[in-house]
Amino acid sequence: MNSPPGNGVDFVLALKEEARQLRAVNLPNMLTFSRVPLVFVVVGLLHLPINGAATLAWVCFVLGGLTDWLDGYMARKQGIVSDFGKLMDALTDKIFILGLMITLLVMGLIPASWGLPCLLLILSREFLITGLRLVAANSGVVLAAEQSGKLKTVAQILAVGLLLFGNALEADFGYIWLGCAAAKFGLACFVLATVLTASSGATYLRKYWGLFTGQQS
Repeated sequence: MNSPPGNGVDFVLALKEEARQLRAVNLPNMLTFSRVPLVFVVVGLLHLPINGAATLAWVCFVLGGLTDWLDGYMARKQGIVSDFGKLMDALTDKIFILGLMITLLVMGLIPASWGLPCLLLILSREFLITGLRLVAANSGVVLAAEQSGKLKTVAQILAVGLLLFGNALEADFGYIWLGCAAAKFGLACFVLATVLTASSGATYLRKYWGLFTGQQS
């Protein structure tokens, strides 16, 4: 689909038609949806009481990050980029990253005293902007990715990756000092991700608030 139809109903119907056409198994879609079960794999490994499980959890996270790049690359290469694929890619990204952030908080790798308010802020922003995207789609508008949104995604990935890496260094290799250093950098990235998440959310709302009020189309 090169451009969204002007009518919102037509656009939703077009999305449904794309979903029907893309229902046939293709590698980009498989890579996109693989991040959902991969969350459960990482969480399970983190709670597995055997040596090497934490390292495998970090490796699985890295693989999940690679699928996020690879699905888009392959979709463009095969000429099957679609609005449906873009929406599903963004949704599975949120499930993947936020699911692991919640896990890290429960495990104590993110301090609950100040990490919980930060995580609630991140969750609120992600749900709100996802709702905004759905409203925009119903109006025939595809929201372009903002630079601030891309930066917050990078910060979130770094935060989770560093915290998992630090946990692996301590749990599997006994490198306490290196593990603590990685964890501190991870927590710094988590704080940065929270700030960027809030600021990018404000940017989206300021720019597209008219979609909620019906004053923008």
